[in-house]
Formats: sequence, C-alpha cells, structure tokens
Amino acid sequence: MLTTLTLADLTARTGLGVLGHLEREVTIPVTGGIQAQGDLLVIPIALLAAETPGWAWRNVSIADSARWHEVPGAGFEVLRAGTGGNPHTLVADPGTCRWTTGTHDPERLALGALSTTGVAYLIHPEHGGSGIAPGTYVIRRQRERSGTTHRSSYFPHAGNPVQYVID
Repeated sequence: MLTTLTLADLTARTGLGVLGHLEREVTIPVTGGIQAQGDLLVIPIALLAAETPGWAWRNVSIADSARWHEVPGAGFEVLRAGTGGNPHTLVADPGTCRWTTGTHDPERLALGALSTTGVAYLIHPEHGGSGIAPGTYVIRRQRERSGTTHRSSYFPHAGNPVQYVID
C-alpha cells in the first residue's frame, strides 16, 4: 500500500467502512514508534524486549516456535470489542505483512505481533486509520488501573486487578 493514503483511499481499497464523523480526505499518518488506536497499543518489539534493571518481568518476546500467518489484502480482525462492538482490522498489501499470536508477555496484554516490510494499517470504524512503518511490533490491549497503587496487576496478590480499556 502507498505510504500517503487518505482515509478514503484506505476504505476504498479494503471495503471497510468508517463512521460519518471522520474526515475522509485526511492523510493517514505512518509511524515506526508507539501508537494507540482506541484500546490498542502498537509498540515496536525493541522497546518491549529491552531488559531494564528491575523491570525484566515486563520483557515481551516472540516465541521461537511462533507460527506466522500472512496478513491477507482484505485484512483480518485483530480485536473485536465485546458485545459485537467495532473491530480493529489489520490490513496490508499481500506478501508484505505477517502476524502471530505466539508471544510471551508476562502481563498478558499482548494480542500478537506483526512483522511488515511495507506499510501496514489498522482501521477502525470510529477511530479511522493509522499507519505502521516497516518493522516488528507487538499489539497490546491498554489496561486501566484501579486505585492509586503502582503495583503491576500481573501479580495475583496485587490490589489492582486488570481492567481493560473498552472501545
């Protein structure tokens, strides 16, 4: 896919719709850094895999045995919100992007990882589109914290259970 797509171009190419409040002629930004789309985060794997003293339990990696699947031109739903909500759909030109759910994530927020040699896009009916530059990324859910504690909810004894952001 071209790197200077408008939302109108992306919806025409994929056949996926967006809501009427979104400006169709806006150019979709493409970034190789951290980005958010509603309740999803797209994070370069290098930022999650880096071992930082005292934070090694946050290390996220792709399993050696991970099974990769080509992202079809029509895309596939990475996440659909509960009760039939709107999907986040990953799309890319055929042969340029792969997806796996074979990740190790101690916080259990990762939905999977993608590796792309061309620009890939996430599209959502309410949020529009966002472009993902070539590279390898983890797609994770966002988490809400309850209370004022800063302990990780990964630990069962922590006083703040995981609550996901709902789109």
